[in-house]
Order: sequence, then C-alpha cells, then structure tokens
Amino acid sequence: MKTRSVSHLLYAQPINMGGLPVRQAFPTQQVQQLDPFLLLHHARVKAPQHTDPRHAGVDPHPHRGFSPVTFVFEGGVHHRDSRGNNGTVYAGGAQWMHAGRGIIHSERPPHDIHERGSYQEIIQLWVNSPAKNKFDLPSYYPVQAEDVPEVKLEDGLSTLRVFAGTLQHVSGKITPVSAVNAATVFVKENGRFSVALPAHHNAFLYLLDGAIMLDKYGLVEGHHAVLFKQDGEGIALEAKRDTRMLLMSGEPIGEPVVSHGPFVMNTQTEILEAMRDYQLGKMGVLIED
Repeated sequence: MKTRSVSHLLYAQPINMGGLPVRQAFPTQQVQQLDPFLLLHHARVKAPQHTDPRHAGVDPHPHRGFSPVTFVFEGGVHHRDSRGNNGTVYAGGAQWMHAGRGIIHSERPPHDIHERGSYQEIIQLWVNSPAKNKFDLPSYYPVQAEDVPEVKLEDGLSTLRVFAGTLQHVSGKITPVSAVNAATVFVKENGRFSVALPAHHNAFLYLLDGAIMLDKYGLVEGHHAVLFKQDGEGIALEAKRDTRMLLMSGEPIGEPVVSHGPFVMNTQTEILEAMRDYQLGKMGVLIED
C-alpha cells in the first residue's frame, strides 16, 4: 500500500473555553479547516466535588449547520437537548448530533461521575454539513461502547473501533449526512497499524497520548494532529509507546464556510438569520431539571 504523506503537524494548544481548559488542534493560524472537519477540542477535566453534576460542564447553548460530535474516552457525558433527547454516553462511546436547522443542548458530567473516578476525557469534533443538509431536522445518535464494532489486528497489539463509515471492511452504527469515516485506534508499544482510506477523502489522526513512528514522516507524540495529503492509499505507523488516537476521513464538501460562534453556514446573511432565529426561540427551549 502506498501510504499518504503529511501536509501539517499541528500541536493542540491549551486554551480556555468558557472556563473549561481544553486543547485545540485546529483551527490554527496555519490551518483553518480540513474540509469537512472544522474544529477539534481535546479535554480531560475533573468534575468539581462541590458542584452537583447537573450544574457542572457545559450549559445550554445553540448550534446550527453542522454536527458537533463527542468521543468519550473517560467518564461520561450527559446530553440533553431542545428536541427532548436525554441520555448519557460513557467511556468508549460517542454522541453524534446533527444540529441541522437549529438545536439547543447541554453537556454535563453524568450523575455517577464521582463513582467513576471524577474525570471526563473527551474529544469534540465539529463536522461541517453540506448546504443541502444545513436546514434538516436536528438528530441525535448516541452509541455506547458495547455497540461499537471493533477490529483487532493480526499482531494483537492494535485495535480499531469504528463509529461511522467503513474501515477495514467494518461499518459503524452512525450514518452522517455526508461521507465520513470515524474511528478510535489503540496501539500498544511496538504494535504496527495500517489502514486503507478513500483516495478522495481528507484525513487526519489526533494522538491523545503516546508516540508513533509514522511511515513517510517520522516521530509524532501525543497532543498532535497529523493532517494528510491526498497522495496515497492509506496510512501506516508503529507505536513507540502505548497510544490512543482518533482517526477521521471525510469527503470534502467544497462549499464556502462562514462561522460565528456556534453557527456554521455558507453566507454571512445565513449567520445573521441563525442569530435572529435563536433569539426568537425558533431553535427550541431546553429547561433542565
């Protein structure tokens, strides 16, 4: 297999997001987006002991025009939204919400977070939607760890867990509005991992920790995103330490992107309309008990 070469190596800088410490791999001054992927945040936070979990985490807020996707690596996330969805996804699972024409949601620690070690570790990824889907009815797809198809590679040191799309002939439970493959990869030290990717997809790896030796590039350590060129059939690597990764590929949408806060549209006029519709209550109401 001819492996892809690297276009960018991006360090996930620590930032403050509304009082929550997160690492942002992109956008950066170097790379605004990797179409259709708009933003990647990685966070590991401790739920405060002095605060009821129902009041911790991220308060209700709106979205329109894209899919905020959360992969849970530790603890859990309690999701509630203005469409009536209410549930918790625990470590190993993911929640894929297509905001469509507009939705309000909150993301809190689960009620039993302190029985589970108090920590939440997540990656939130914003996946753009084509213009034809930006006004779809919102949808929410939670997937628990036990429902994620898993592939163990022949060396016994690598595991691929597929959430969406198809990789290694295994298909995930989630069907995004555009062609996207989503998987987590766990490779133990000295493990060798390779995967074929659609030639026309943009693709990236994000390392939560560990270190790998990437074919055609070299050493990559944790808290880095690797963005690939469309010049090969897939990627291959060897783990120098136990490493956890997020692997994403997606067909570029190729449309204008105009974003403001929690809204991602195609024109500035559509952004103004989104702000107006939110203020008028057209994205619904979320009242938390």
